[in-house]
Amino acid sequence: MAEASLLERMKSQWDGLGAGAYAAALVIVVLGLCGVAGVVLRLPWLFPSLGPTVMLFFESPEQEASRPINALVGHGIGLVAGALCLYAFGLQGQPSAPVGGLTPLHVVSGALSVALTTLVLTWIGLPHPPAGATTLIISLGILTTPPQLLSVAAAVVVTTLMGWGLNMLLGTRPARK
Repeated sequence: MAEASLLERMKSQWDGLGAGAYAAALVIVVLGLCGVAGVVLRLPWLFPSLGPTVMLFFESPEQEASRPINALVGHGIGLVAGALCLYAFGLQGQPSAPVGGLTPLHVVSGALSVALTTLVLTWIGLPHPPAGATTLIISLGILTTPPQLLSVAAAVVVTTLMGWGLNMLLGTRPARK
């Protein structure tokens, strides 16, 4: 019989506190490393949708949405849908919604980008709800330049690899379809 994962052992010893400590410690490691990379590179390697992604990886690794493929494809689709809507509505040169105020075009861009992300991820069977935040970050004009968009993609890849790798190293296997 296979040895229990660190997460399973912590759950059995301390119930919710053990699972929470496991997740919290790994969230600090992954987001801390992404933040350091962002500081060194002077690019946004730490942004809101990474938070729920790593929470899924470490709090709920058994969920389908926590699988590495779901995270990679989800954020990738979110990035593309956000950029398509941002550019389609001519918002790339405008102040972001948080800076310049929410305009009707921001509302259309944001709602449509999340709808497109949802449609595609549901259609292909790879749900990852945090991708909705990625698409909003872009479609509302918060991150828009090519270096920023590339850093979003790179941070998602690195975060996913670290999350998957740490869980595997500690004996926690991701969900399988």
